[in-house]
Amino acid sequence: MTAPRPTPTRAREPYPEEYWRDFLTRGSSRERYLRRFLRYLPASPRCRLCAAPFRGPGAPLMRVIGKMPSDANPNMCNACNTFLSDHHGGAEVGASLLFADVRGSTSIAESMSPAAFRALMDRFYSTASQTVFAHEGFVDKFVGDELMALFTPLFSGERHAQRAVETARALLEATGHRDPGGPWLPLGAGVASGVVWFGAVGEGSHVELTALGDEVNVAARLASTADAGEVLVTAAAAMAAAATGASLDGADRRELSLKGKQGTTEVLALRVGRT
Repeated sequence: MTAPRPTPTRAREPYPEEYWRDFLTRGSSRERYLRRFLRYLPASPRCRLCAAPFRGPGAPLMRVIGKMPSDANPNMCNACNTFLSDHHGGAEVGASLLFADVRGSTSIAESMSPAAFRALMDRFYSTASQTVFAHEGFVDKFVGDELMALFTPLFSGERHAQRAVETARALLEATGHRDPGGPWLPLGAGVASGVVWFGAVGEGSHVELTALGDEVNVAARLASTADAGEVLVTAAAAMAAAATGASLDGADRRELSLKGKQGTTEVLALRVGRT
């Protein structure tokens, strides 16, 4: 993608953190200028970072120069994903985290063949990815039977906490927690909001985009604690989600002692399906 000032003096030289904070919050300053013109093209959807159209008359040209939906997130193009990775971009930004964890995966795997378990997990990965993307989130990674997703102002707007909560609920519904016969895969989820470091980590061919910080750990602990059909939301995330219109009716307030955390963590517990 075309990068605004400051210009690196050599390949892979990192930009200042101030640049990345602005970039990851609002997008490239040059691309924001180009959006004034690109927005008139019938080209939705488009890359959230550079505004490259994925459809319409400009899409074929974008594909020639590598601007097609990224495998990591179809809300971002491959060129922007590569740009972030090549320059090790990253900064502290406000964001919301969603973790979703399969309950009883060891017992599930024991009850079926490895090939059948792989097919079940593939179904989970596909369902989770589609649900996150539909709610304007970023799939950070899948680790075994766990999803990690990120919602930032750049991708999700100021409603990132609301998007994370809505995604958690939608994912539990998509895995059958409202079905009379029960879920085809039991999940528990955790949502946290706050400041994280988001950017590229690693070296060489082992570079990936991820989020780091205490809120990441909290969301992961909540997901591992939640019962099947339950979403545990930190008080901060719940407050931010409610402020932008999320419904938290029927939520139970709890104080939890999370592994590795000093003191207790206040959360709201949301149920999807049978109580």
